[in-house]
Amino acid sequence: MVICAGRVVAITGAARGIGAAHAEEFRRQGAHVVVNDVDGGDHHADVSTWDGAKSLVDLAVSRHGRLDVLVNNAGIVRDRMLVSTSEQEWDDVVRVHLKAHFLTMRHAAEHWRSRSKAGEEVSARVINTSSGAGLFGSVGQANYSAAKAGILGLTLVAAAELARYGVTVNAIAPSARTRMTEELFPDLPGPEDVAPLVVWLGSTESVGVTGRVFEVEAGKITVVSGHQRVTTVDRGSRWPVDEVGAAVAALIAKTPPEVPVYGA
Repeated sequence: MVICAGRVVAITGAARGIGAAHAEEFRRQGAHVVVNDVDGGDHHADVSTWDGAKSLVDLAVSRHGRLDVLVNNAGIVRDRMLVSTSEQEWDDVVRVHLKAHFLTMRHAAEHWRSRSKAGEEVSARVINTSSGAGLFGSVGQANYSAAKAGILGLTLVAAAELARYGVTVNAIAPSARTRMTEELFPDLPGPEDVAPLVVWLGSTESVGVTGRVFEVEAGKITVVSGHQRVTTVDRGSRWPVDEVGAAVAALIAKTPPEVPVYGA
């Protein structure tokens, strides 16, 4: 039995790599797939533009009558140390990752809201793509890390806002060999290992799972919890400056250490 029979799926950045592996597995599981990629696929528009993102949703609806699943996967890297990063390198990475995630979700959400308000029972899914760099930071990737961290915040807000329309929104932080990683990390597992989790999240079986972040590498799936309030001290009134240092030191002493930044 396939788990996505008849589901209509749009995947960005899916001409190769992780996105192509997603598309192949969704098709294997019975879905109709619309592949977006500026370098190939069914849909070549730039989804980091308002019209390009809208046209992806419109194409899925015109071909198949609706959209059920949006997988945001498109991305680029422009790696440099912070002190050497240009404004254009910052803007390009944030645009292709963070802005494109927002735009595709914005237009897909409008589609799902319209269906929900018309009385249809919607069971839609969004799977966003973050990164370990977005979770923990990565030396030489300030632009990429910031964009991927922004995607996590966007995922949480979208999950809360879109639940009323029958939409779940989750994020993955995949570790796999792609064009962006193969030079630095040639021993990473293949992109096809990421697809099963994404396809399951895109199915109706994943109902109730929303606002979650999953690390996925080969056969390992890890739920990553966001920032938590760990230790607090309340003086009951404004802190004198000369007492803050001791209070902070005591708090940090009771707090688990942060996960190290990649490459630090």
